[in-house]
Amino acid sequence: MRAYRDIIEEFPSGFQLPMMKLMDQLRGEVIDSVKRSDFEELKLVVAELGVKISELAEAQKRTEARVEELAEAQKRTEARVEELAEAQKRTEMRLDSLIQRVEELAEAQVKTERILASVLKEQGRMRKEIGGLANSFGYMLENEGIRALPAILKREKGINITVMDRRFVVYPDGGYDEINIYGEGMLEGQKVYVVGEAKSQLGKKDVTRFSRLLSRFSNLVKSPVIPVVVTHSVHPDVAAYARDFIKDLEIYMSYQLKAA
Repeated sequence: MRAYRDIIEEFPSGFQLPMMKLMDQLRGEVIDSVKRSDFEELKLVVAELGVKISELAEAQKRTEARVEELAEAQKRTEARVEELAEAQKRTEMRLDSLIQRVEELAEAQVKTERILASVLKEQGRMRKEIGGLANSFGYMLENEGIRALPAILKREKGINITVMDRRFVVYPDGGYDEINIYGEGMLEGQKVYVVGEAKSQLGKKDVTRFSRLLSRFSNLVKSPVIPVVVTHSVHPDVAAYARDFIKDLEIYMSYQLKAA
């Protein structure tokens, strides 16, 4: 068996001196009264105690190491929390900036809508004015046609005009057409009708609409109808299209009316 001093040296340094004093005291008190076998048994107990103390010391070291690990983890967690807090602050700042931008855009949209409403209102007013001017020019052109066409048709076609004006024609089904230039006359002893369209600038759509009006009116009167167009301006392609589309169509320019 090893000496108890050798055993005590294996103890952690913090336990060695107290254990040494304890063993010396015990040794002095029982050296004369205990058997050697008892003393050897006591040394075994002390050795076992030392083992337990060493295990406790190791456990304490592991606990301290674990505590340090937890402390480091806590530090990392705290650092991460700070990072998240900073990120949240930045997010809140960006969100505030975005909200402000949206509010600015909303305000700009309101202003834009007000301006657009004002522009649309002004545009509507201008359309009315332009429409009024167009109607005025259209009526002027119609008036020139009504004034001049009787003489022109007499000279060029031998038609004796008895009526020349503008009027609404009502059909049996309740529908109606407004005829810009309406005329009645006699040609070689037969009654004929003059149906005219007055357009400042004649287009293909105008020709199509006029052709449909002529068809409706011809079905109503069952008599020859002389189609006439009076215009300020017409493209040669449109003029050719109109003459192909409407049989026996006569196109008169506004300057021809003034010369009549």
